[in-house]
Amino acid sequence: MSIRWRDAMDQALYGPGGFFVAGTGPADHFRTSVHASPAFATALLRLLSQVDAALGHPARLSVVDVGAGRGELLLTLQRLVVADSAGLVGPADTAGLAVGVSARASRSESSSGAVRPSLAERVRFTAVELAPRPEHLPEEIEWVSEIPARITGLLIATEWLDNVPLDVAVHTADGWRYVLVDPDGGEEPVGDLVSTADLDWLTKWWPMPSAAAVADSDPDVASTWTDATSGGESGFRAEIGRPRDEAWADAVSRIERGLAVAVDYGHLRDSRPVHGTLTGYRGGRQVPPVPDGSSDVTAHVAMDSVASAGAAVALCAYSLVSQSEALRALGADGGRPPLSLAGTDPAGYVRALAVASAVAELTDLAGLGGHLWLRQPVGIELPPGVAR
Repeated sequence: MSIRWRDAMDQALYGPGGFFVAGTGPADHFRTSVHASPAFATALLRLLSQVDAALGHPARLSVVDVGAGRGELLLTLQRLVVADSAGLVGPADTAGLAVGVSARASRSESSSGAVRPSLAERVRFTAVELAPRPEHLPEEIEWVSEIPARITGLLIATEWLDNVPLDVAVHTADGWRYVLVDPDGGEEPVGDLVSTADLDWLTKWWPMPSAAAVADSDPDVASTWTDATSGGESGFRAEIGRPRDEAWADAVSRIERGLAVAVDYGHLRDSRPVHGTLTGYRGGRQVPPVPDGSSDVTAHVAMDSVASAGAAVALCAYSLVSQSEALRALGADGGRPPLSLAGTDPAGYVRALAVASAVAELTDLAGLGGHLWLRQPVGIELPPGVAR
């Protein structure tokens, strides 16, 4: 029986035995910035330090990871915060960064002269994930199934929005219709006309492409494009991002003061993909998007639409840049460590070279560096490292 893609994705990814709630976790199937290198978390440590300062070093500083996988990012961040508080983060740990990343979280005096507790003493880590809590996580990391309310601090959503289930539509002679899918075989019959709400979203955020744009994407489709309105399908597909707008707006609404950051594959209104981006991943390989629970099913994010929804809740401007630009603003430039380190610490120099190489992967615009970073402040100014 064929159903709408949004329902099929929800069942395949988050239902009983679904891809994200069963098994060993997404790291076995695809590679994200979190899995690529601890340098990603090291740069986020600098961002966390900037948010902490913008908030006036609150007694409790929350770090919430939405779509936490198996807790890999928070586990690395927690270890970095502890090490940094103890002064154990050295040159080999911050290689590839233009300036050593350090929250310098040791006790210091506030403007009143009182001793301020360290960052490690004030930070609280929360993972938001539907999968069961992994056994290896330390008790300092809380594990919940819903985004908590009244957050003061940093909310991170790394490749979360691309897995928020959504509907797919195809343009036909009588307008936009839902694309249905057979969860077992992946066949895609055409369903009913889209709802008024979804039509409004498509009209605003997913414009019809020009014939030239279609030709650049697929000459075979372009040859029939001008006849598409006479009957049948045009072949032009769209992924209706309204559920993702709502999910991001809800996440931002949970922040009392702080910063929300979404990192994801994405596209903008003027360059929407003609045939959509829906695909699957399993065992490190890209596979057809069959929503049977055996593989990841994902689609790139309409980041400008998501950003607009979040800004409407936060009532302040957002920033949207590539990951390459965002990480470089946080000091990650992929530069080689100083040659002098080879003479004083050969093993450290080798480690530093490896870290620098990993940073280069994170900032490569042809790969992970092409991700988009959406930064939405709530009740604070954008930290100087991201206000670009």
